[in-house]
Amino acid sequence: MAGRAGGGAPRRGRSLQRVTDRVPDEIEKVLISSEEIQGKVAEMAAAIDADYAGREVLLVGVLKGAVMIMADLARALTIPVSMEFMAVSSYGSSTSSSGVVRILKDLDREVADRHVLVVEDVIDSGLTLSWLLRNMKSRGPASVEVCALLRKPEAAKVDLPVRYVGFDIPSEFVVGYGLDYAERYRELPFVGLLKPEVYAT
Repeated sequence: MAGRAGGGAPRRGRSLQRVTDRVPDEIEKVLISSEEIQGKVAEMAAAIDADYAGREVLLVGVLKGAVMIMADLARALTIPVSMEFMAVSSYGSSTSSSGVVRILKDLDREVADRHVLVVEDVIDSGLTLSWLLRNMKSRGPASVEVCALLRKPEAAKVDLPVRYVGFDIPSEFVVGYGLDYAERYRELPFVGLLKPEVYAT
């Protein structure tokens, strides 16, 4: 019958698993595997569920890097959640932050009296996040906490209270699972070390 949906033989193509397992040549090594990430996300979600039992949490993702962890974390949580995004720009070199911040995209709703959980992909110096937390607290939320997949303790320039941390990693250039270099590599399901010759100038 002409036009019948789903008719005919299935289309051939690469499986999702085969595509996502590919490690680009520019990656020096896989630092944290997809399986390790998903296990850690589940672990953090369980802790958040316990801490916020009976309350709704507003997840605030910092674009663009937090998209992957934000989506996976939201799906793993059992408490009621809503999601918002902010985009900020920190003046500095291409691989480091100066802490001088401007908002590129603000929240679409008020956070007053809400329980806010700021979701980050990686905390480097902490300067941008420190500014963001001050900005968020000035809006009158009921509480503000931070959940970060990655943290680089050696790069820290400020002492920040981060309630939920996935992995502490060396102060090296990492990509994958939302982290990029020149808008590439965000789609990789793992976190890998980028070869220095790729970003060296």
